[in-house]
Amino acid sequence: MDPTSLEQALLKAHASDDSAALVRLYTLAGDAAEQRADGDAACFYLTHAFVFALEAGAPEASILNTRLAEQGRAHLLEF
Repeated sequence: MDPTSLEQALLKAHASDDSAALVRLYTLAGDAAEQRADGDAACFYLTHAFVFALEAGAPEASILNTRLAEQGRAHLLEF
């Protein structure tokens, strides 16, 4: 997904309070930042994905927590 489309999709997901889409889209943004070797941006987006996953009780929370812990940006939690 190109950056402009991703940004528009994120805005739409926020406007409609679509937690599942927010988790997916912020994860995609984090993945894209990792591919650009921008660790700070990747962790910024993955942290957003993680928070939305926690709020929604989504199973992705565990995977996102692991990814952030591996980057030294979170403590590893038990789910």
